[in-house]
Order: sequence, then C-alpha cells, then structure tokens
Amino acid sequence: MMFTYLKKVRSCALALKPRLFFPLAMWLTSRTFICIAMLLIAPLLPASSKGVPITYGWHVFSAWDSTFYQTIVTSGYDYSTNEKELSSVAFFPLLPLLIRLFMTFGLPFEVAGTLVNNLAFLGAAIVLYTWINERHGISAARWTTTVLTWCPLSLFGTVIYSEGLYLLFSTAALRAFDKKQYAETALWGAIATAARPTGIALITALLLVAVIERRGAKAYIASLAAGGGLFLFSLYCQIRFGDALAFLHAQKAWRPSLGFDWLHWSKMLMQILVGTTNWKYGYIKDPWHPLLFATIICSCTCLWSFRKKLDAVKVEYGFACLGLLLWLLAGDPLTNVVMIFGGIYFLWLLRTEISLITVVYGFCGIGMLLASGGTISLNRLVYGIVSLSIALGVLLARHPRRGYAVIGLFTIILASFAVRFAQNQWVA
Repeated sequence: MMFTYLKKVRSCALALKPRLFFPLAMWLTSRTFICIAMLLIAPLLPASSKGVPITYGWHVFSAWDSTFYQTIVTSGYDYSTNEKELSSVAFFPLLPLLIRLFMTFGLPFEVAGTLVNNLAFLGAAIVLYTWINERHGISAARWTTTVLTWCPLSLFGTVIYSEGLYLLFSTAALRAFDKKQYAETALWGAIATAARPTGIALITALLLVAVIERRGAKAYIASLAAGGGLFLFSLYCQIRFGDALAFLHAQKAWRPSLGFDWLHWSKMLMQILVGTTNWKYGYIKDPWHPLLFATIICSCTCLWSFRKKLDAVKVEYGFACLGLLLWLLAGDPLTNVVMIFGGIYFLWLLRTEISLITVVYGFCGIGMLLASGGTISLNRLVYGIVSLSIALGVLLARHPRRGYAVIGLFTIILASFAVRFAQNQWVA
C-alpha cells in the first residue's frame, strides 16, 4: 500500500516537473540577467545628465511610479482636484496592499515590493505556460513564455510596478474563462481589476465573448463579478474622497483628455522619420538621422527583394540586425509604435488560431489605450496585455529560427532598459 502511494506521488511530481521547470528557468535566467545589468553593469557606465543614481542596491528597483506606491504604503492615498497635480489615487491598491503585508515581516519597502512583483511575475509565467500548453502544445507554450520573460518591457516584472500582479491574475482569469470555470474567472478577474485600470478592458472582453459565444447566465455573472476589484476601489474612493471615479479623474494629470492623441502620435512618427532634434527645430538641423533612416529602409527593401536568392538564415538575421539599427536610431518612439500596431497585426493574423477571448481581450486592451488620450508608457501598458505575448509566441513556434533572432534583439534592448532604469532614467 505504501509502495502504491509513493508511486502516485512520484507520478504527480514527474507530471508537475515539466510544467514548472521551463517557466521557472526562463524567469530565473531573465531576472538574473536584469539584476546583473542593474547592479553590476550600470554602476560601471557613465550616467546620463538626466540620471540621478544614488545607490546601487535594492533602491535601483524603486523609481518613477514606484515612489507613488511607496507613498500609498506609508501614508495612504491622496487626491487633488487640480488636474495638473499628480495624485496617488490613480494607482490601484493591490500592489500597495501586498507590499504592506510583506512589510509586516520586517522587510523594507524596496525589498518587499521587489519580492511581490517578482514572485507574481513567476506565477504569471507558470500560468501562461500551462494554459498555452493545454491549447497549443509544448512548443507554443515555450515560445510564449520566452517572449513574456525576455521582452524588454519584462523589466517591469522585476522593478516595483504592478505588471507582475496584473499579468498573473488577468492571465489566470482568461484561462479560467477559456475553460468555462466561472467561479475562478470571477475570483481572478476581481483581483486583476484591483491591480490596474487596464482591468476595465478585461471585463469588457469577458462580457463580449460571453455574448458572442452565447455562454449563458453563469458567464455573464462571472464577467460582471470580475469587476469586483474595480467596484471596491471605486467604493473606497467614494467614501474617502467623495468621488467614486477619483482614480479616473486623477489620470488627467497624465492624460488631459480622452480620445486618440493625434498630436503626440504624429510627434512620435516624426521622431522616427527625421529625429527628435529635427522635429524640435522644425527643419533639418541634423541630416544624419533621416539619411540613416532612409539607408536602413532601403536595405530592408533590398533584402526583401532578393530574399529568394539569399540563404534564409542570412535574410532572417539580416532583418534582425536592421531592426536593431533602427531601434538604436529611433529609440522609444519606435518601441511604442511597434508594440501597438505590431500587436494589432499579430492578433489579426492569428485570430483564427488562438482563443477568441485572447483576441477580443487584446483588441479591447489596445483600443482602450489608444482612446486614453495619451502616449505615455503605452509600450509598457501594452506589454501588460498578455494576448500580445501569446500571439507572438504562437507565431514564433512555427518559425524557431526567426524566434532566436527576435529573442536576441529582445535581450539587447532589455539590457539597455535595465541599465537606464538603474540610472534613474525614464524607460517606456
């Protein structure tokens, strides 16, 4: 009898091991890579005049939005009706609550916040790997997890931001809904909507798919219940500040008006085409940027035209090198444009292969961001929509050689982002 029991335990362990090993390995290697860049490489490099490095310890994981979370944890929420004043109520409560919980064990804010986000990001990688393995097989699961963990914006799954938590619970909610597990959908969705405003897109997507697939009353109830976190935070805002939508009104300090921001999008496009300096002055003061941009585009055109006469490996890695050169030239504006419109393209391309909830959630999330009235941190916010990682991962599973080139490009940009964040420079 004991032998039978041990045999069952062993079989369960063997079944669990492959499910955990790959996402754990990807998480561990990518997080180690980030820590090396932030703690060992960044101190050796000269900081930009805009950077203000103080100490290279746990403090490097706390900058920019992290300071708002620290204020919430230590002093509670604040809210100003002055639309130009930044208020901490714009940041949702799940991350501060969990950091506060960890701090009760004597951990300082920087340590507690870093642990919470990293552990949540590990959970997100495991849940995503499990879901994609169930739906598309192990190859797609591995590539999707690799995309999630090595994407340059995965930096925000390590520093003190809410990306890890939102990715974990939104992915768990989507997986549960896809498997028609409505109690789990409601639970994980409610937690996700307490993590960040993008949860509004999650609720919308769940309701739309419930209607399209005619899933019935349970699906509708679960979809609405997924907004529980948002509802409770809204209730808190009403009680504390007398404004149930205080978190939304506070966003005006970052995004003054709703709607597609034509001005800033045209600015980004011009920065890519002619360069920031030329855009700023209104004439070609720096001829090198447009000249180099034209050279890269012409090289891409030639490579595409002669692709049938060249070795496939050379073509694919040639495009990867040209992509790297274009990023070095255009920088963050290019990242924003590629994340948004590349994401739209991949979702549409794979719309019949990946689950309907994945596609609808991706489009709802991107649509919400485009209509938000700003372009600040769009690439980071789009990364938090797991549908894009799924679409790219499933696509790369068909073309592994292209996948290696993409991940190589990701790794270089990730190192750059990690060093910049450690030096207190703006990323995303």
